[in-house]
Amino acid sequence: MIFAAILAGGIGSRMGGTDTPKQFLTLGNKPVIVHTIEKFVINDKIDKIIVLTPKNFINHTNHLIDKYISSSDDIIVIEGGQTRNDTILNSINYIDENYGIDEESIIITHDSVRPFVTHRIIEDNIKAAKKYGACDTVIPATDTIVESINGTTIESIPVRDYYYQGQTPQSFNIKKLFNLINSLTDEESNILTDACKIFVLKDEDVHLVDGDVTNIKITYPYDLKLANTILEDIHD
Repeated sequence: MIFAAILAGGIGSRMGGTDTPKQFLTLGNKPVIVHTIEKFVINDKIDKIIVLTPKNFINHTNHLIDKYISSSDDIIVIEGGQTRNDTILNSINYIDENYGIDEESIIITHDSVRPFVTHRIIEDNIKAAKKYGACDTVIPATDTIVESINGTTIESIPVRDYYYQGQTPQSFNIKKLFNLINSLTDEESNILTDACKIFVLKDEDVHLVDGDVTNIKITYPYDLKLANTILEDIHD
């Protein structure tokens, strides 16, 4: 089976001026998270969509899904974890308990605040996860990358051609990801903020999938303004 895990556990502390997590803010005429979920609902290769939110937003998320998404039978809302990787692990445990995990099971993990993910990106993730076991959606870095250890002076300026900006989805063979997560030491778990980094840490290949510059992450107030502009362009 193919599962999508929509990661909506954040509280949006960098958005400023609002107590509402950024995934529940309005984009156009509906919440950001609804736009994102809809991108996965229309893909007929995905069997189940698992939305992971803070515990106190589970009922609210279910209400939004019932209100805005007509084909909601295959959408499940559960509690996320304290960290990104804990949230992903919650989704894997839910899948294992309710559907079982076989050698072909795939999970597509995606930020709930990236509402402009395209059908092409999702399809490419599915293909790459099936073929390689792990993939990350990226775009080439366009700005010069500057490394500074002390935050005051430059240590190095690496060759930009070798660097990419990570987006989501990140997609995996579930059994492979689950086994690698369980093999982590406490020290390794504490330094991980990204599921692909688990594979890199364990010397496992992660295939690159081409992202898109419009596949933005809504983190700051400016991002929401930009997202509304992109949405208007799409509808024109």
